[in-house]
Amino acid sequence: MSRIPDTQMTPDGPAYEGRLLDRADEPVVDQGAPFDIRTLVSRRGILGLVVLGAGTATLAACTPAATGASASTTATPTATPTASPTASASATASANSAAAALPSGEIPDETAGPYPGDGSNGPDILEQSGIVREDLRTSLDGGATAGGVPMTLNLTIFDTADGDVPFAGAAVYVWHCDTEGNYSMYSSGIENETYLRGVQVVGDDGVVSFTSIFPACYDGRWPHIHFEVYPDVDAITDASNAIATSQVALPKATCDTVYADTSMYPSSASNLSRVSLDSDNVFGDDGGALELATTSGDNTSGWTVSLGVRVDTTTTPTAGAAPGGAPGGR
Repeated sequence: MSRIPDTQMTPDGPAYEGRLLDRADEPVVDQGAPFDIRTLVSRRGILGLVVLGAGTATLAACTPAATGASASTTATPTATPTASPTASASATASANSAAAALPSGEIPDETAGPYPGDGSNGPDILEQSGIVREDLRTSLDGGATAGGVPMTLNLTIFDTADGDVPFAGAAVYVWHCDTEGNYSMYSSGIENETYLRGVQVVGDDGVVSFTSIFPACYDGRWPHIHFEVYPDVDAITDASNAIATSQVALPKATCDTVYADTSMYPSSASNLSRVSLDSDNVFGDDGGALELATTSGDNTSGWTVSLGVRVDTTTTPTAGAAPGGAPGGR
């Protein structure tokens, strides 16, 4: 018998790809469906093995890529950490946005007035527990809380003797009047209250921030906030340790807006109409040039009051008690 094309002879007869032909005398293409199916299945099996091998090779080849994909998936978390520093930088930028620009000169020494509460004339809050605080609105012992238009006070303290770097570690004591022009610890009826007074320690960015209420304008004085700067927080127990004593002057436009609420500030608009920065007996020598704060905000969400303060420890502080004509020196 002659060889059928595409077949080979075996002891058992003609075969194709190792399988005996069902019809020995017929060509491979005429072997019938059962033979064709067995051939197809056999080929798929081989193909499957080939594909599996190729797939395994592909997987092996793709392992770095898979790792890359994994890294890419991890890149989402990685992006988060990368975003984190950005967010952190953003938060830092936000925090640093509280920092004021360097002023052109040293903060002027001003009177501490008759109501400092620093022990220099009797009452002393600086030795009381809890005086280092950010929120000044409530008395230290949990007594009364001062109401008024919300205010955030940001003071940026520069160490002029050390090249105007942020004065990190210095302590700043702040105090001011309430919406009726009264001072805790001194004014009638609130002698036992300690609100609107507090200390903060200067951070690495030079900033101290206080949460308080916008002070009133009382008769004879331009609206203001008192502050003393100490070399460190341990020094605050003795007022003579203060390396600077001054005041923050509040801008007229902001004061006009705040004092328009006469239900909260009953006399301030009237009092403000009778005084100016130039006529004020504290700011009048230069119109408060180095003490006039910048502000932003509104009466509902509150006002942010900011001032840059250069403190020169090589000069001798000259601030003292209230000048003649008090209560104008308050």
